[in-house]
Amino acid sequence: MNRPFEASSELPPEQEAIRAKCFHPSGTFIEFKKEEIEQSIPERFEKIARQYPGRVAVKMGECALTYDQLNQAANRIARAILEYRGEGQEPVALLLGKDAALVTAILGALKTGTFYVPLDPSFPQARIAHMLQDSQAGLVVTNSKNLSLAREFAKDARQLLNIDELDSSLSADNPGLGISADGLACIIYTSGSTGQPKGVVQTHRNVLYSIRNRTNTFHICADDRVTFLSSVSFVGAVRDIFSSLLNGAALFPFDIREERLTNLADWLSQEKLTIYASVATVFRHFVTTWTGEEKFSELRVIYAGSEPVYKEDLELYKKHFSSSCVFIHGFGTTELSPAGLCFFNKDSQVHDSVLPAGYSVDDTEILLLDGGKEVGFGQIGEIAIKSGYLSPGYWNRPDLTEAAFRPNPEGADKRIYLTGDLGRILPDGSLRHLGRKDFQVKIRGHRIEVSEIETALLTLKSVKEAVVVARDEGPTEKRLVAYIVTTEKPGPTVSTLRCALAEKLPDYMVPSTFVTLDALPLTPTGKVDRRELPVPAPTRPELNTFFVGPRTSVEKALSQIWAEVLSLKEVGVRDRFFDLGGHSLTATRVVSRVIKQFQTEVPLQVLFQSPTVADMAAVIAEHQAKKLGDHEIEAVLAELESLTDEEAKLLLAGAGETRHGRD
Repeated sequence: MNRPFEASSELPPEQEAIRAKCFHPSGTFIEFKKEEIEQSIPERFEKIARQYPGRVAVKMGECALTYDQLNQAANRIARAILEYRGEGQEPVALLLGKDAALVTAILGALKTGTFYVPLDPSFPQARIAHMLQDSQAGLVVTNSKNLSLAREFAKDARQLLNIDELDSSLSADNPGLGISADGLACIIYTSGSTGQPKGVVQTHRNVLYSIRNRTNTFHICADDRVTFLSSVSFVGAVRDIFSSLLNGAALFPFDIREERLTNLADWLSQEKLTIYASVATVFRHFVTTWTGEEKFSELRVIYAGSEPVYKEDLELYKKHFSSSCVFIHGFGTTELSPAGLCFFNKDSQVHDSVLPAGYSVDDTEILLLDGGKEVGFGQIGEIAIKSGYLSPGYWNRPDLTEAAFRPNPEGADKRIYLTGDLGRILPDGSLRHLGRKDFQVKIRGHRIEVSEIETALLTLKSVKEAVVVARDEGPTEKRLVAYIVTTEKPGPTVSTLRCALAEKLPDYMVPSTFVTLDALPLTPTGKVDRRELPVPAPTRPELNTFFVGPRTSVEKALSQIWAEVLSLKEVGVRDRFFDLGGHSLTATRVVSRVIKQFQTEVPLQVLFQSPTVADMAAVIAEHQAKKLGDHEIEAVLAELESLTDEEAKLLLAGAGETRHGRD
């Protein structure tokens, strides 16, 4: 029997009843047995490829590969890697986008006995360079699309393999190498407390254990069609790719950065997806863009994890999805995911504002510790995970590994990982997540060490001191706020700071708000007193552009929408959306409100290609002019003619500004 301060792995009857209904209507689910963990990923995949050779394995747009085609393509890549590097456990970097080429290259690398390091081409070059150098990968695998970028990183120090130019004589047969379950499979980089990303090592056994839990929990079968929305460099990609391909299901990559989030609903419906998985923030913003007419008759599982999920998120699920669809929330880390799961249906009632983080999964225990000792029932403690399937640790960082992982005092078959999160066990045995013990935060589903952002700020000559915190932005979201002391006055504008950080950090790590202080508040011991940092005022930040107020009714309406979404008192018509703290998900909220108010189609790309109120107003005017009558056109023209000469010049200048920012 579980002790009262451990999250239970035995589900309460109501949880078990929901889980029991989580089946594909075809009824073809095959259990992933425990003994099947003791093999390699390629061994499991090749078995599936033999079983389902003609089934679609990966589909993106019009491009689709069957399991047999995917296996043969991966085998040719494996042969090419072996010609370059030979056999042996060493890292191979994959600089590829989210598509079938990435999936093929991952399988090809694993078939050679090497382990892969996924590099997202959309990341800042400085971050990619660090990951490549830290991993010590001697080979960079890429394709023609990313070849020029790969050459910059490879140079003379690394070999380069373009999978679009493979030798046609390479064999498509399985290499047939003996690969141990203990062998390394991949290195997944996460934000690091030292100011640089740290690599979490995964073995074949670790990955297969996670996929087994996911398979048997979601009852994934060959008839399922699974989303792949996560960045290629995060553990979510490992989860999505292998939970599909190791069960004969079809994997559907969708690049949110290149596609409109508002297109996601149509895509889910058209492709008849059955399993949706994303971070909670993406799910939240995705659903709020809907008109209410969307139908997803085939969707049977929605998984929202990687960050807190709120009662409002559950209500969105209840409102928009069918009674046959199950909502699942999970708790886990890159070091082991998932560690806990919780199930909901249309009848589920939640009384707290935050959903439970879950009940521990099979062969894993969730403990609460204080100073290394387990706390009593109802008390707050650091969440620790006890399992025999934890990551071996951090790549080339024995100090970090020793600090985070502990031997199990009850036996050598399991270890304990200290998550740094705080929690409490609820009366029903589920875990309540209470936030970070240190200064690690989660923003839009990404785990971030704020010290990494602080380090990037301190490399700027204009910044003397810097502290970054996560502040609540409404009941369900957080935003990063940077407090800085500058070396001179006036200090750099927010536009300048964002541009400089964009060269060093991914977009989700660039703070939404910057606050300049004369000095940082200190505690009596001389440490920064984060509790005394002021709440940012809702004023327009200092930008590289002068403030220009709205001049037309359309600009006034747009400025008000922008200000409300971005929590600002005022927005100038020449202010860039992303310089004001906007990001891709708040962009969907703006566009959704604009479409409702103006009753005209406004593509999401407008905010990326024309990121000012003036630009957006011009686009709206163009769309409206196509359907307005003579009387309405005369009114619009009269409004334009009422502008002063100076206002007209500013309007034209704003609409014609050079667009050089990034989300």
